[in-house]
Amino acid sequence: MGAVLGIAALMLLFLGQDWADALFWILSAIMIGAGLLVVTMRDIIRCGLAMIVCFGALAGIYVLIGAPLIGAAQVIVYIGAISVLILFAIMLTQTKDAPSRLVFQTQAVPAAIASVVIAVVIALAISSTDWQATEKRARLATDKMSAILFRDFVFPFEIVSVLLLAAVIGGVFLAKREPGGPS
Repeated sequence: MGAVLGIAALMLLFLGQDWADALFWILSAIMIGAGLLVVTMRDIIRCGLAMIVCFGALAGIYVLIGAPLIGAAQVIVYIGAISVLILFAIMLTQTKDAPSRLVFQTQAVPAAIASVVIAVVIALAISSTDWQATEKRARLATDKMSAILFRDFVFPFEIVSVLLLAAVIGGVFLAKREPGGPS
């Protein structure tokens, strides 16, 4: 933690950036590091925890760019529901270690080529974007989306949440069924 604060202080001092920019770079570094841990660690429980850290950093970035509703949705949906559901599923199946030779490791060269192509496309998109106009449009879209979701679609939103809860309970029931018992 001290190293992260030291990097932030150096960025503020030498690069003349404000705290929001320094926090953006810190959250970006945390997200990229956690993403790398997700795909490189062998213990699947730790991969799930690294995925939660990655989602948390992304939620922080959403808040920084002026979209707190999307940041809150990121925390509630991805960290609170999806990640916890994945971790429960992993713990219920009791397979924690990955095999010694994973399937995706045999496709490293095509994956590296695809990653480079995607990185170039993203860099071109970032360099050609007018960021001042984008911020205003993002705020307008967030305001309209939150108004529609919480005014017009509250009941369907709650129905989906109850359906997801029923799916989780059913998954736990199926995972805990005794072998040789009633089916």
